[in-house]
Amino acid sequence: MTMKTILASLACVSALAFTAPASAQTPAELSIVVFGAPSLGAFLPPIIKVQKLDEKNGLNIKFEERTPDAYTAQFNSGEFKLGGSAALLTVGLADTRGVKVTYLFNLFDFWGAVVTSRADIKSLKDLEGKDLAAAKGTTNYVMFDWFAQQLGVDTKKLSVVNTATPGLVGYALADRATGVQLWEPAYTTLRSKKPDIKTLDLKIAESWKKSTGSTNIPYLGVAAHTDWAQKNPELVAKLFTTYKQAAEWVAAHPDEASKLIATKGTADDQKAIASLIRANDRLGMNVKWASDVAKEIKSVYAAGKSIAFLGADPADATIYKRPGQ
Repeated sequence: MTMKTILASLACVSALAFTAPASAQTPAELSIVVFGAPSLGAFLPPIIKVQKLDEKNGLNIKFEERTPDAYTAQFNSGEFKLGGSAALLTVGLADTRGVKVTYLFNLFDFWGAVVTSRADIKSLKDLEGKDLAAAKGTTNYVMFDWFAQQLGVDTKKLSVVNTATPGLVGYALADRATGVQLWEPAYTTLRSKKPDIKTLDLKIAESWKKSTGSTNIPYLGVAAHTDWAQKNPELVAKLFTTYKQAAEWVAAHPDEASKLIATKGTADDQKAIASLIRANDRLGMNVKWASDVAKEIKSVYAAGKSIAFLGADPADATIYKRPGQ
């Protein structure tokens, strides 16, 4: 072998040594706590994992499912630095109690409903003095409380049977409570199994427009402990891109997505989820940086304060400013 050949070979090896680390970088490990299915927080994680969107963005995300109460306790304590079922009012409440957290980006806008199988219940007002099954520890219930009060309902007169989100569909199917307060995707799953169940009108768009002048209601997204977010802006950006791509994939492939989201559901359940995705009116999938909907977030905080869920205004730092803003 000539000296020229040897030098050329060494040059190739050297070039490979410099390029290898870029393609073989170890993905950043992230652990994110979320609600169990059926819930909005559990809607995009299976898409992210099956489509390997986290890996494509240099991440390796482990999603840990918890009940609402356990989620709140473990996220607020710092056991998990990231929460993927971050209801906006829960983030605001944590801040007012001294837990430094920030809402990174929105995933879904608010929608909720109350259903009943009882013929004598024709409006929300008729539920006063009756039992209502609900996941009382969720922001969806708190927002329901606000909307019910806008319609003149004395929510203190509701006898609330508190249960975890997966139990709400069972309560409605078995008619175990006069009413059941729930949201998507549980509502669509329920309607596919019991299409004749009655939905009581919360007049969401009408009441919100009257109160705030807006129709956009940021509701659930991804939050982080402030110290973690400040130290890892590049990971926050990658996380946003991952979720954004998952939402875009879901919107473009509703039939395939429904099979990943409702893996244990029947063909009818999956068809209903696909229709929900196509319409998006109740699903409200809307991935936005928190700072891009800051005005609307403050309106949600104001609603929480008006019903004494929030005792003070959450700090501006709870609305994360996206990298480069």
